[in-house]
Amino acid sequence: MAERLGVATGQSLRIGQATFRIGGVIGDEPDRLGEGFALGPTVIVSRAGLDATGLVQPGAMVRWKYRLRLPASTPAQSVADALTHKFPDAGLELRTRDKASPGLDRFVSRMGQFLALVALAALLIAGIGIGNGVASYLEARRGAIATLKILGATGADIARIYLLQLGLATLLAIAVGLLLGLAATPLIGLALKDLLPIPAGLVLAPRALALAAVQGALIAATFAAPPLLRARAVPAMALMRGRLVPPREGWRARALAMGLGLAAIAAIAVAGAEQPWLAAGFLAAAGGVVALLAGLGWALVRIAARLPRPRAPIARMALANLHRPGAQTGALVTALGFGMAAFVLLAGVQTSLDANIAARVPQRAPDYFVLDVPPAGLPAFRQVVLKAAPSARIRTVPAMRGAIVAFGPPGHMIRVADLARIPDDAWALRGDRGLTFADALPEGNVLTAGRWWPAGYRGEPLVSVDEKLAQAIHLKLGDRITVSLLGVERSARIASFRRIDWDSYGFNYVLVFSPNALADAPYNLAATIELGPDKGKPAVSRAILSGLVRALPSSSVIEVGPVLSQARSILGQMAVAIFAAASVAILAGMAVLAGAISAARAQRQYDAVVLRVLGAGSAQLLLLVLAEQALLALLLGGVALALGTAGAWAVVTQLFDFAWLPGWGTILAVLGGALALVMAMALGGSVGVLRTRPAQALREL
Repeated sequence: MAERLGVATGQSLRIGQATFRIGGVIGDEPDRLGEGFALGPTVIVSRAGLDATGLVQPGAMVRWKYRLRLPASTPAQSVADALTHKFPDAGLELRTRDKASPGLDRFVSRMGQFLALVALAALLIAGIGIGNGVASYLEARRGAIATLKILGATGADIARIYLLQLGLATLLAIAVGLLLGLAATPLIGLALKDLLPIPAGLVLAPRALALAAVQGALIAATFAAPPLLRARAVPAMALMRGRLVPPREGWRARALAMGLGLAAIAAIAVAGAEQPWLAAGFLAAAGGVVALLAGLGWALVRIAARLPRPRAPIARMALANLHRPGAQTGALVTALGFGMAAFVLLAGVQTSLDANIAARVPQRAPDYFVLDVPPAGLPAFRQVVLKAAPSARIRTVPAMRGAIVAFGPPGHMIRVADLARIPDDAWALRGDRGLTFADALPEGNVLTAGRWWPAGYRGEPLVSVDEKLAQAIHLKLGDRITVSLLGVERSARIASFRRIDWDSYGFNYVLVFSPNALADAPYNLAATIELGPDKGKPAVSRAILSGLVRALPSSSVIEVGPVLSQARSILGQMAVAIFAAASVAILAGMAVLAGAISAARAQRQYDAVVLRVLGAGSAQLLLLVLAEQALLALLLGGVALALGTAGAWAVVTQLFDFAWLPGWGTILAVLGGALALVMAMALGGSVGVLRTRPAQALREL
């Protein structure tokens, strides 16, 4: 503000009716985050100086804050509870140091929940990739395993050999992951230094690092166990003939190992979650998706076996490859379907959040808000504004502050002070709120139940309530609401419910009373100014600001442009943070796609050799691979779209409590990109297969 006004220490500044000497310039406000969204810069004055400004008048929007430093042995919450009990009707809003900003706490909590779900999704997706990768690794060593068994190695020897190799690889990967996590901490602090007071230093959290290492080891062990047990249990002759007759023994041991591992992973994830039921629900949903995809793979194999054979040789062979002995269709359906569904889910969440940000921070809004305009000063206010901008549109409403102290049916009203917990959607019960009265339904509001009172109404005091607040605290038409206004309680009967357009940046009040309910109380006016054709002219802005300061020194003029810019900046940083976190799952999904395609490499190599011996050319073999993958990918595209969209809807509406505003173009583009990625990986994985020399491969069979 000092830079904008061109003032420095020692110079003068006029606030209201008082002139101050600037004693210093505030460089940093460490408690700004706990103060909530600020409509203007901070100025610190003495109490005598505040009284001299004349800003504090009956009905003015003033909040008084007291900060208490308690002895270390005194629980802060117990003092807050005692104050609430002692002064139940004072409308106090009490915050302890561990809950200094409830709104921020809720936001951070929801972000933490989302990041926890992203982490679980990345673990599960990576687990599928690990399983495919280990299966591909062991398949490539099928000959060596068979040779060792013929030379006398037992199944336990085989398991120990490859468990040692995979264990060393896992330990190395975990160590690299922990180092990357530690290195990322200061980088995250630097990225968020303008948004959150986070120091950009190295932070060591042994418990978190140990938990990450344990989860990584469990994921690796759980998904590597089935292929290891398969290699351990299969006899040497079956290994030699495994490409023609895939082994089926030992499935019970593999299922048991997989089940125990998944149960341990789920137990750790649920036990460490702030909301165990949310984590458990997500894991159950993920397990349901995997089971659904596995069932789809099983059904696809059987349907492909019963479909009529196409006449085109390539199409006929591509269809046959889906159900022949040794086909990897089931594994591919599970891996590709889960990976592509994750892509769609993240695209749906990202685009919906972006759309909510765009909707909640409108491009069009009033140019100025003016608070605490005295009713007697309204003619002077209009004269100043219309002189500077003749085409300006001015709206005014009565404005005062009060707290809801009771609500409910007559004779059985609930005191807010007696509530053990205030629901999240009932934020209007926390502290004081803006109150107003009106003859007509406010602009941008829609009546959803009840009736509006006629102009000049003189009967029983009535009130119209926001429908979301009514739903949160179970209000009905005919119930009553009591507010404390300047220490005096006023009660009114609920006559209607309204749907409020909070995104309009106009005058939006949770409670709108009939004029006879509040008109006799001291109040000021709040006003909005829309400049119209004069918008953006510096001379007009200077004339309005300077004119209002001189004519109405007790009023506060707020320029909306800087406020919207601040809001867009904060919400934009949030969107970037969400995208960065979701990228972890995207990278894991890419690894899954690569692993799934790599797992079928050995089988494709066998097919390529046989077909080359029978006279097939490289172009035909490549076309066959692409036809098989395209058929599978297209079938899974619709399934991934449905599953991913359903998951994104649940995250956006149930976790973040935002409107479902997906960008279908982006979602379909992401799905198309995933399909193209599958085809590109299939093509890349086939290049080495097509270069295999039949003679060399036949000698190794």
